[in-house]
Amino acid sequence: MSKLTIRSGKGEIRLLKSSRLVGLKSKESKLIEKDYVQKEVFKNLGGFKVVHLEDKGKDVNERLDEVREYNEIELGTHVYFAEGSKRPIVATGEIYIIFQDKTSVEEQHLVLDEYNLKIVERRNSNTVVAKVTKNSPNPLKVANYLQNISLVKLAEPDIDTFVDEYLFQEPNDDLYPHQWHLKNEGFIIDANWPIKKGADAKVIDAWKRIGNTGSNDIVIAVIDNGFDLTHPDLKDKLYKPFDLWNQSSNVEQGDSRFTHGTPCASVALAASNGSGIVGAAPNARFMPVSGTSYSLKATENMFDYCINNGADVISCSWGTTDPAFNLSPLKEQAISKAVREGRGGKGCVIVYAVGNDDLDFVSFYSAHPDVIAVAACTSKDEHADYSNRGREVTICAPSNGDWPITAARAWWDEGVSWETGNYRYWRDGKSRGNHYKHFGGTSSACPLVAGICALILSVNPDLTAKQVKEVLQRTADKIGSPSEYVNGHSVKYGYGRINADRAVAEAIRLKDGGGDPEPEVENNVASGRGLFRFNVVRQASKGYGVQIGAFAEYGNVLIQAEKLQSAFNAPVIVNINELNGKTVYKIVVGDFSTRSQAVALQQKMKDTGVKGFIRNLEDMA
Repeated sequence: MSKLTIRSGKGEIRLLKSSRLVGLKSKESKLIEKDYVQKEVFKNLGGFKVVHLEDKGKDVNERLDEVREYNEIELGTHVYFAEGSKRPIVATGEIYIIFQDKTSVEEQHLVLDEYNLKIVERRNSNTVVAKVTKNSPNPLKVANYLQNISLVKLAEPDIDTFVDEYLFQEPNDDLYPHQWHLKNEGFIIDANWPIKKGADAKVIDAWKRIGNTGSNDIVIAVIDNGFDLTHPDLKDKLYKPFDLWNQSSNVEQGDSRFTHGTPCASVALAASNGSGIVGAAPNARFMPVSGTSYSLKATENMFDYCINNGADVISCSWGTTDPAFNLSPLKEQAISKAVREGRGGKGCVIVYAVGNDDLDFVSFYSAHPDVIAVAACTSKDEHADYSNRGREVTICAPSNGDWPITAARAWWDEGVSWETGNYRYWRDGKSRGNHYKHFGGTSSACPLVAGICALILSVNPDLTAKQVKEVLQRTADKIGSPSEYVNGHSVKYGYGRINADRAVAEAIRLKDGGGDPEPEVENNVASGRGLFRFNVVRQASKGYGVQIGAFAEYGNVLIQAEKLQSAFNAPVIVNINELNGKTVYKIVVGDFSTRSQAVALQQKMKDTGVKGFIRNLEDMA
């Protein structure tokens, strides 16, 4: 099989040409009746019927050339396989071409005409969809040729292959139907208690959108106390646990005073393992950081540990509203450092609970401008009356206040009440299993948001911590009275109730290039690229030269000019344009009175591997 490498999506595919299969477009419906067709393999792939040709002692290239001449055949193409794959690939014949910024229509047609391409759609001034004609080379080869032309930013051939058809399978954990905060159906399945349908975090919708329950590349650090590392929903997810109090990976367990960390962690990331509950990001890895403290040294220690050991999201369901213990600038710097330096400079996403004191100001930790401050709302889409309020609230998330959350329970947890029976763990006294209990507060809302942040990073790990916070704010659902929002913000709800589905969709949009793209830069300038001496002379708008590209950085222009002058001993002309408020530079080599002189330079440049096109300087005025 002959081999060909093409650009596809965000990478490249190495293709192997099939030795027997070809694609045919025919005026007749039953190609199988033709003597040159041994077998019809697929009825439709990229608009072609894929068939096995009778070889008749000839290779596939010869046989395809012969078949193309038959009257009933409108078009024939080779079939390929990606290296290491058994999926057949057919080029549809269309090529999506993005030209460099400010490339003129005349320049674009020069490129298209060289390969006998026909425009079938113009998307904008720089983007066209073109298709090959009978006089064009193979569309895959054409796309490769185009990619090496300086005027072309991107050339991607349209290819077709088969995709997997599958449905997202929701978790089958036995307590999953009790988790109304993931998807609220309007009732509690084993209690006579009505709740508000749709008053949830839209987590299941987010899973369905991305086709899974998040990535196991994402690490959620939960800083807290009382982690049951033997719990069935947590034990197989551990990643670099650390105990701040004993400064080791041996996290202390069994102290009845500390049980809070176990349910908090489970809301964020409980495993989907067929029993119990599931967290918002059940595939995420779990970094338990045990030992909360107000100490400055401990604060620096906990966040430095997360930075240095790969935490992506940090969940903190603790803080203080005591004015005597406001955050010092040094503590604020410790948090800012994690947001600035974590995740290789993209920043750890830090989530804090605003507190359960029913106050008109939030926990001092959650008031930090770099964190996501989480308030609580209820299963009826109302403000949880215990949840602190303030202008620093970023978002709210479902928790108790009406019906509680189901969460994991540490094996040594003695419950919140000394009453006999299961009232210690369950609001209605009805047990849902020994490993679980009812839970709530902003302590539960906070890790729910942390888990959703992990889903966001699962689909777009390049987002910064600041961008994740902005995504949550832009995509939240406004609940409560509209009068409570000023400039889109409420002191109770922040920017609204978190919507995991919309947040994930926005993260995907940003990954796919949402927003106004910056002009693409060729050969990005690094520091220390040398000194340049140059003499600026106004160029008359007449004559001919060879245009080699368009650039968005003037430093690149200087670098290229030096190389071109040295290689071809010809003047370098720079044409300056404005595009969407940004400056774009076109480089032309040579200043000739006749076109033939420019053609001679073009050939000389081509011989040394430099692509360029003849340019009439008058057109650039």
